[in-house]
Amino acid sequence: MEIRSITDAAVLNNGVRMPWLGLGVFQVADGEEVRNAVRWAIEEGYRSIDTAAGYRNETGVGQAIRESGVPREELFITTKLANSDQGYESTLRAFEKLYTEGYIRAIGVSNFQIHHLESLKETSGIIPAVNQVEFHPLLTQKELLAYCKREGIQLEAWSPIMKGNLDLPVLKELAAKYGKTPAQIVLRWDLQLGVVTIPKSVRRERIAENADIFDFELSEEDIRAIDALNKDHRFGPHPDEFLF
Repeated sequence: MEIRSITDAAVLNNGVRMPWLGLGVFQVADGEEVRNAVRWAIEEGYRSIDTAAGYRNETGVGQAIRESGVPREELFITTKLANSDQGYESTLRAFEKLYTEGYIRAIGVSNFQIHHLESLKETSGIIPAVNQVEFHPLLTQKELLAYCKREGIQLEAWSPIMKGNLDLPVLKELAAKYGKTPAQIVLRWDLQLGVVTIPKSVRRERIAENADIFDFELSEEDIRAIDALNKDHRFGPHPDEFLF
């Protein structure tokens, strides 16, 4: 699988194209901060933005999109309902209706482990297009990744650069080898594993830097070296132990 451009996209199980790289805006303040981040990302070529009702910045995201001049149909926007907004069954029914009526392009889930996905399939017959989870070199979730590939579910990484905890010898060695930063190495690793990635930043130079990952390719040996960093370590809560 060759991913050579910021315009390259994963093809979801319903045929919709989802960019491999997007901008995450978790904990980005509504108003000028999120408007600037989204505007800069779009100017750098990003065509995917990930937000949520719980982030309380959807208004600013929408304003930045409108001000960008880029047609809405050229952008892939992900948002999420808060758990308290509706019950699970009513949410699924509402999403199915919105999807059928063409208001949304795909139905996804977040923080689902294998048993959650199995339960969803058994009770509703729904196979989501995307599953967004914490995923990075210290939490490689190999079994979940393999399951999602078998089921045709696109895995998406939140917190891909581990909240900046990149001071690992392997990552620094690979950064020197490829002339990249440790963050760029990790983001490229995501792509080569077939994982959509949505790094967050509010700094224009970092937003541009995170997009500079399409002009090199990690060797299989180097991918295995990053895989070996796994410690099943989460920077966020475990889905079975926390109500997101």
